[in-house]
Amino acid sequence: MNARSLDGLAALEQRLHEDLERLCLPAPDWLHRAEDDAVLDVAIVGGGMSGLAAAAALRLLGIQRVQVFDRNPAGEEGPWVAHARMETLRSPKHLVGPALGLPSLTFRAWYEAAFGQSAWEALGRIPRAQWQDYLNWFRAALALPVANRVQVEGIEGAVLADGTDGVAFAAVSGSERRPRLARHLVLATGMDGLGGAAVPALADALPRARWQHSSERIDFRAWRGRRVGIVGGGDSALDAAATALEAGAAAVDVFVRGADFARINYWKAFAHAGHYHGFAALAPASRQPMLDFLKAQKVPPAQGTVRRVAGFDNVRLHFNSPVRALAVAADGSIALRTPHAAYALDHLVFATGYRTDLALRPELAALAPHLRWWSERQPVHASSFALDGFPETAADFSLVARDPAACPVLARVHLFTGAALMSQGKLTGDIPGIGHGAERLARGIAARLYAADFDRQLQAVQAYGELEVQGDEWARIRVDHPAPPI
Repeated sequence: MNARSLDGLAALEQRLHEDLERLCLPAPDWLHRAEDDAVLDVAIVGGGMSGLAAAAALRLLGIQRVQVFDRNPAGEEGPWVAHARMETLRSPKHLVGPALGLPSLTFRAWYEAAFGQSAWEALGRIPRAQWQDYLNWFRAALALPVANRVQVEGIEGAVLADGTDGVAFAAVSGSERRPRLARHLVLATGMDGLGGAAVPALADALPRARWQHSSERIDFRAWRGRRVGIVGGGDSALDAAATALEAGAAAVDVFVRGADFARINYWKAFAHAGHYHGFAALAPASRQPMLDFLKAQKVPPAQGTVRRVAGFDNVRLHFNSPVRALAVAADGSIALRTPHAAYALDHLVFATGYRTDLALRPELAALAPHLRWWSERQPVHASSFALDGFPETAADFSLVARDPAACPVLARVHLFTGAALMSQGKLTGDIPGIGHGAERLARGIAARLYAADFDRQLQAVQAYGELEVQGDEWARIRVDHPAPPI
């Protein structure tokens, strides 16, 4: 950025802090922990958009002992500059995202400060890397505490020094493994937070070096002049195809299981205040028709992504083409077979999404057997889509245990990822609802912290000693009479 942009952002940050001051935010620290109390009130795992929004919402409510942990380097949290490959975000530019009701904290305010109002008016969609730049500014402007290159492991229950329940975990950075304690822990771990990449079993037929998943960092320049295959029909598949083509791939074949791309993104209609605040209040059976319909609809690729791919002549989209077999041919190429033809490739990318598999999340090993899933609810709800990937959460996003007595710590672990969809609606993971979700999460945790601290809160009220009046202000006009008989 040039000097003018930096000056504009400095002025915006000043305006933000003036706005916060006028609103008396952040709220004063009402927990008043002892200085030698090393227990965090809230630990947040994941420093991407969701983790930052959660941390900001908690801090604005006066909860100061918050720490975010992220395994990635600073500025590389989340997917935006790590493995996302779209040129622009799908979301419209005007959505307020994690701004938490503060106009000076919106992407628009940041963009106008950095590039000018005319640039904002000319902007179509938000460039992916600029969204990460905005999140970096968001973090710095609010001075959010993020520890980078720190992996959280071994989440389990603990008894704190005051006898109350808490959460124990290890914060691992390089060879250093530091035990930590928190009263609550938030999982803001993104799309793979309860599992990992979904890779078809037939990939086992290939050497690992011959294929990658779209969630990995891929240097497509290594496949310049080569034949690349992409398995999948979503945005990530087309983004991978476009990136390969732009890097100079000789040919790209995309294998799509379905007959065509969808045309309408129905999820965009599930994004207004009524859905945000009313959906989770419905009885579970009442929510089901909405989710049955939405989950049954395929999400179409973004128009910009399709145009990006369609501009090349050396790419083909193969519909009705599920991959039936993979092998290494005698000439060393990858032999890929669909029901219709065989193809020779040099490298393969699986853009096949994510799956819930707690075996892939060692940090959750102690908790996994105790989670209650929506598929286990009685009576069983009829559903047109699998409920196995959706743990049940309470109103404050805390995980629900099959037997609360067997694993009480789950009530202190809050799931702030897309896997909370069935319980919370579309309040996590996506830009449209993230601010509403972060505020609901923060209010829920604040209520829990207050309840646990109520005895001390009562004592603080009883010990309150600020005088409103001295007592002598009315002495000149005071008339004392005998107390009336009872």
